Amino acid sequence: MHPVILDLGPLKLHSYGLMIFLAFVAGTWLGVRRASKIDIPTGVVMDMTVWVLISSLLGARLTYVIVHMDEFRGRWLDTISPVQSDGTIGIAGLIILGGLAAGIPVAWLFLRRRGIPFLKMADVMIPSLALGVAVGRVGCFLNGCCFGKPTDLPWGVVFPYGCYAASVFPDQSIHPTQLYSVLYNAVICIVLLLRSPHRKFQGELFYMYLLLYGIARACVESVRYIRFDTVPQIGGLQISGSMAAATLMAVAGLVLLIRGHHRARDDAAR
Repeated sequence: MHPVILDLGPLKLHSYGLMIFLAFVAGTWLGVRRASKIDIPTGVVMDMTVWVLISSLLGARLTYVIVHMDEFRGRWLDTISPVQSDGTIGIAGLIILGGLAAGIPVAWLFLRRRGIPFLKMADVMIPSLALGVAVGRVGCFLNGCCFGKPTDLPWGVVFPYGCYAASVFPDQSIHPTQLYSVLYNAVICIVLLLRSPHRKFQGELFYMYLLLYGIARACVESVRYIRFDTVPQIGGLQISGSMAAATLMAVAGLVLLIRGHHRARDDAAR
């Protein structure tokens, strides 16, 4: 665990922030390469990426603040200030699903103004999202956040003292849910790239992402540590907001995929 890569007193280079930056770079690089193959200008991809990045960060931060309201009582400025009340520089605490909820509508509005079909661009960029999340989750592991529950599995991880995971489960082997997320997002990215040349209709890759990410995220949430005791349970399984949202994503993706394939089949029969 290396939450801070470079420490210069009040100025710290956090591994989480560094990996978010690298995720942005990796995702943009892949998106530009894919867009160039279908004659979408690089400038359009870059402009959209900037708007989506800003809106996603705001959405992810807002969602985190809402879910962790007690953490900011008495120091509300820390929710948006790059200089925290304890003197450190930087903002920590993001929820990816909140970023998706904000970024997708912004992308839709941007593309509508440019006259580019949303689903066409979504199929181009969605592997980039999977790649970016995979890279970003490495930062979660290095930071010791977004961790799992105790486990006896051989790949369980004991986090060192000084991080949130160790404060909750000291000297205990826990699920490395961050690495699970790295793995399934990397696999989703590869699956989407392999399917891309064979897609049957616009939006297929986007819908596949909703389905695959939703299933994988819901499964990982089942072994992820949930901070609040008030989270509802079904059969002993805690149903977090992220699990519920991921399940809805998977259902929506499945329905849209089925409908899209039916329409493609009907169009081919005409």
